[in-house]
Amino acid sequence: IVDYITIAVPDMNDSFSRVVLSGTAYQMRFTWLDAPQRWMWGLYTSDRQPIIEGVRVVPSFPLNLPYGHLDLPAGAFGAISELESIGREDFLNGNAQFVFMPAQQ
Repeated sequence: IVDYITIAVPDMNDSFSRVVLSGTAYQMRFTWLDAPQRWMWGLYTSDRQPIIEGVRVVPSFPLNLPYGHLDLPAGAFGAISELESIGREDFLNGNAQFVFMPAQQ
């Protein structure tokens, strides 16, 4: 069984949300790009200093995998979906979930 934290994606084209992961507060940014029809994601310190930004959200792939050298919380960020690509409404209607899977101790 894999434990994960579901993170709500606001129904906005660009948003910042406060999340607490592994005891640390972060700001998470979700941006919908209309022309290429895709979501982008970023993680920031609590005072909005970028840690990682402009990452394309693709289903079933750990989004922070190529960025292991950065000061990220231990674990994997990702989007769970049966879809090949995630549309503007898919987080809202339940066709996709954005999650954080903490590293196993």
